[in-house]
Amino acid sequence: MTITTKPSVFKNEPFTDFTVEANKVAMEKALEKVKGKLGGTYPISIGSETIDTGDYIVSINPGSKDDVIGRVSKGTTALAEQAMQQALTTFEMWKNVSPAERADYLFKAADLMRQRKHEFSAMLVYEVGKNWAEADADTAEAIDFMEFYAREMLRLSKTHINQPLTPVDGEKTRMAYIPLGVGVIISPFNFPLAIMAGTTVAAIVSGNTVILKPADSAPVIAAKFVELMKEVGLPEGVLNFVPGDGIEVGEYLVEHPKTRFVSFTGSREVGCRIYERASKVQSGQIWLKRVIAEMGGKDGIVVDETADLDAAADGIVAAAFGFQGQKCSAGSRAIIVESVYDEVVEKVVERTKKLSIGLPEENHAVGPVIDQKAYNKILSYIETGKGEGTLLTGGGPAEGNGFYIEPTVFGDVSPQARIMKEEIFGPVLAMAKAADWKEAIEIYNDTDYGLTGGFFSRDENRISTALNEMHCGNLYINKKCTGALVGVHPFGGFNMSGTDSKAGGYDYLLLFTQGKMTARKI
Repeated sequence: MTITTKPSVFKNEPFTDFTVEANKVAMEKALEKVKGKLGGTYPISIGSETIDTGDYIVSINPGSKDDVIGRVSKGTTALAEQAMQQALTTFEMWKNVSPAERADYLFKAADLMRQRKHEFSAMLVYEVGKNWAEADADTAEAIDFMEFYAREMLRLSKTHINQPLTPVDGEKTRMAYIPLGVGVIISPFNFPLAIMAGTTVAAIVSGNTVILKPADSAPVIAAKFVELMKEVGLPEGVLNFVPGDGIEVGEYLVEHPKTRFVSFTGSREVGCRIYERASKVQSGQIWLKRVIAEMGGKDGIVVDETADLDAAADGIVAAAFGFQGQKCSAGSRAIIVESVYDEVVEKVVERTKKLSIGLPEENHAVGPVIDQKAYNKILSYIETGKGEGTLLTGGGPAEGNGFYIEPTVFGDVSPQARIMKEEIFGPVLAMAKAADWKEAIEIYNDTDYGLTGGFFSRDENRISTALNEMHCGNLYINKKCTGALVGVHPFGGFNMSGTDSKAGGYDYLLLFTQGKMTARKI
């Protein structure tokens, strides 16, 4: 095949400015085009086979529950086993394909997705309820992951030349990174394109073959990505697509003796179970499985009395309610120094009340949560919150034929309250008061999680302390705690937020490889 030549410097895909009329019209056309194709059926893909099982995962529009996005064939244990055998066979070929050739498939896929950017974003709008900006950022991140990891593979493939191994007279040494084997990719609904594509291509470009099991609530966008990879000519069997039940398909593959690694993004509960099940050595298994897990957070923003309070309020609201709070990085806690607490609360409530709620395709600030289960859980937490703090705005369902919930703010919440300690994954913000900035950091750190955090202050000494003492994987100073950029903010957290696997970072691909040192006498 022809190897694509790319600039050596990685640059992030720009976000679309929808205030520009031409961009607005282009997105409207994409929404219309995608809407006209909703309701289709999508098969399982294993090697050269496409399989319609007749039993489907039905994806619905969370913003308009009567609309079917698509029907995706539901896998079985037998099909999961078939996919494993295919992936094992293909691995023997794929591991020997040159890094440059593997990277080229990613470059081609990124180029093609860039050409169809609004169409992929439109599917995100319909399938998971993202507004235009959130969907555009998701698609841009998927493009970034493909571009970035392709370049990373090229860099790592030359490491044996550049890595400064200590020389010894009479020996020629080198360090190479070789692929692991067959991996299982279990992707989430909240970034169903970016995270799904990023974790998949990271494994593939590293020389592994994969079995992709997408979130049940976002399988169509994953099917579209699989179609894209076929279109760019990715060899059959490198990427195998098997949606299905978490136990029948997911857990079966996690426990399979031939599974070499599991890449998971999702809830703490499921992530801990995967970690446990993957740790058991099965009959016939000759390795310890690697688990790469990102499991969520209970993220917070700290504001002291020296801060720009308007900027802090903007950051708090954006981090709490972007994509309805359905981000592992969402700032669901705000800890404010007592002397400015009332002023910050007033600003946050004022901004929250101005957020429009409605259909994502109409580009409202706030859309639906993902499904009935999430809707019920979030409303239950809101009821809990009414007994743990002062309800300042929101507090219940919002109008619409979908899973709409009002952006909800609670004030005067105890640091030990459930809504300050447990991940809600919805549009709920708890605000707590601290005597001073040091206590605020202590409250921030009092959590099982450690993914993202924010610190608003103008005091450089305090900022220096926060940089050292706030315990999280991604800390942002004087900005919101969401919106990590590939290559700019390598993303991953501590404690129950996962394995601190830095997606979009310069050591990420090493997780999908194993180091092989060779020494030759000369």
